[in-house]
Amino acid sequence: EVAKVSTGLGALIKSLPLISILAMIWLYVDTHDTGRIAELSVGTFWLVLPTLPMFVVLPALLKAGVGFYGSLALSIVVMVACYAIAVPILARFGITI
Repeated sequence: EVAKVSTGLGALIKSLPLISILAMIWLYVDTHDTGRIAELSVGTFWLVLPTLPMFVVLPALLKAGVGFYGSLALSIVVMVACYAIAVPILARFGITI
């Protein structure tokens, strides 16, 4: 609803890591294990990176005239491919997800 009035404010709200924050709070309440929370935070950071190309590909496809659902599907394919590439690369550097 906010994005209908201001796309910038809508993007800001959407970019907030609400699910990650809730997951960290939930994990802390359940376990009080700050080490696991730190691992969750680092893992989340590294797994956000492969999602970023989706946010470049989607508007590019839409501007090129590809329909919304097709653009979304292709953007998701790109994101999954980026995950498939990133996870083994991260493992080479000792970052296990």
